[in-house]
Amino acid sequence: MSVSTSIAIYFIIWWVVLFAVLPWGIRSQVETGEVVPGSDPGAPALPKLLSKVIWTTVVSLVIFAAFQVIYRYRLVGLDDLATLWGLLGRR
Repeated sequence: MSVSTSIAIYFIIWWVVLFAVLPWGIRSQVETGEVVPGSDPGAPALPKLLSKVIWTTVVSLVIFAAFQVIYRYRLVGLDDLATLWGLLGRR
């Protein structure tokens, strides 16, 4: 796999994981009792974006490493996926 393809796949994994990590540990302004005037009461009180980016990067690296191992050593082939989805073996 080329470097540019690997970067693109990592970028996609990173964004998907970011949206999964964003709600971790969030408390709304209503829950904390400190609603800022003019903002939505359901907005996060402390979003902690730096820690979310760090966690996203760590989780993405683990997922990408697993993907690379599966791809490099051909642990799952197209025939395996087709059988899993029920596309082969029914004749």
